[in-house]
Amino acid sequence: MLIEIRDLVKVYEMGDVQVRALDGVSVDLDRGEFVAIMGPSGSGKSTLMNLIGCLDTPTSGTYRLNDQEVSRLDDDELARIRNKEIGFVFQTFNLLSRTSALENVEVPLVYAGVPRHERHRRAKEMLEQCGLGDRMHHQPNELSGGQRQRVAVARALVNNPSILLADEPTGNLDSRTGEEIMLLFDELNRGGNTIVLVTHEEDIARHAARVVRLRDGQVVEERRV
Repeated sequence: MLIEIRDLVKVYEMGDVQVRALDGVSVDLDRGEFVAIMGPSGSGKSTLMNLIGCLDTPTSGTYRLNDQEVSRLDDDELARIRNKEIGFVFQTFNLLSRTSALENVEVPLVYAGVPRHERHRRAKEMLEQCGLGDRMHHQPNELSGGQRQRVAVARALVNNPSILLADEPTGNLDSRTGEEIMLLFDELNRGGNTIVLVTHEEDIARHAARVVRLRDGQVVEERRV
């Protein structure tokens, strides 16, 4: 089991008001799975994504990643887990604007202390795998939206993480380009990558093998696609 989540609760203090963003969520994820997390705005799906991605810690409950209890780690330990175990793909790409695609993909390897020659080799290999071998020296403003998202996917995967977290990865793309990105995710999953996708779009979620649906901070449905 790659991920084990049990009775996860997340409460945010908003002045005098407590907001229960997650209310006892339990879910498991096997290595190599492709899972979509769905739900309306305010359902808790982004909060769950942040907890899985070690960007936040739960109020109560447990979260085990690769047999390690991560729900009680301090900020430095969470940062180490994030860089080693998790690759992120966001709706807004989050690329460095005055930097080539190759250099953007190298960023996680810089933080990991990988030597320059090895960084270059691995980033080039990952861009080629994501279909951008001929665009690696272009800057983001010279790339289409779909190409920029491919750079972001390559960057997320270059450290060979245990899990790829994609938060509305097609949200800024037209439907045809979005479908191309989802076909890339399909290909990556067939190659053995574990993917967790947050989306509110049913046609995007259909690419996953399993859908976990949230409402009011609770899992209300889990089904195979």
